[in-house]
Amino acid sequence: MDFSKTILIGLKADHFRHPLDLEATNALKQLPGMDILVRNLLGSVGEQFFFMNNIATSILVGEKQLPHLHKLLLEACKVLDLEPPQLYVQQNPIPNAYTFAMRGKQPFMVIHTSLIEILTPEEIQAVMAHELGHLKCEHGVYLTLANLLVLATGLLPNWGAIIAQSLQDQMLQWLRCAELSCDRAALLATQNPRTVMSVLMKLTGGSPSLAPLLNLDAFIDQARAYDQMAKTELGEVLRSAQTAQLSHPLPVLRAREIDHWASSQDYQNLLDNRNKIGYHRKMDIKGGWRNW
Repeated sequence: MDFSKTILIGLKADHFRHPLDLEATNALKQLPGMDILVRNLLGSVGEQFFFMNNIATSILVGEKQLPHLHKLLLEACKVLDLEPPQLYVQQNPIPNAYTFAMRGKQPFMVIHTSLIEILTPEEIQAVMAHELGHLKCEHGVYLTLANLLVLATGLLPNWGAIIAQSLQDQMLQWLRCAELSCDRAALLATQNPRTVMSVLMKLTGGSPSLAPLLNLDAFIDQARAYDQMAKTELGEVLRSAQTAQLSHPLPVLRAREIDHWASSQDYQNLLDNRNKIGYHRKMDIKGGWRNW
């Protein structure tokens, strides 16, 4: 990566949070004291459990272990103005990445080896930045809270199952909204919409042999075509049916959202610093840090 990036000093989650995520997160915040309860009761236990599990079954990335991945993480954290979490690489045939942060003391990120194998370094950094978006937006607390609510209502007799299903539907809707914010974090870190959309393309139909052969422009056209079809009455019904039980939005829709936001004034304002989030400096990836 031989280009300069804008470092967003003082960047806050609400500076880039997707409107749908903001609406859904504000709804969860209306449950007074529940986030504190989840943090205090499960935070320490959950963090210790995952810490022990990661140490035992994954590779901890650092200056002496897979330093090229460690550097990608540090660069993304610099741009997003975020303290680096622990990064683990785990052997797994299912391309995936996830993060956990309950009390903020031991946040971590895990990336599966199969995902790394189909991505370029820039795309790996986009995945890291997406997961950093979850930390920046503090999604972990509300995810745990929603899961607890679903479990509790599921144990109730009679109407419990109906209530649980309703909460599960709301939870999945919130998750899909949250993912859109994290895609924006990936764009802010890479500052190249094609990189983010390429990750989505490879998650849709990539493999170690196919990934280098995929055509990003054709995938972007595919996303725009789906968007046009979904604007019809029948298309809206079909799209809702497709996404109702998914934890993530459809990849073509995520690509569409990034395509739109990358050309928006809000995105440009963040990079130009006209929204007064603090001040920004340039990071030259090839030559090192400038003015930092």
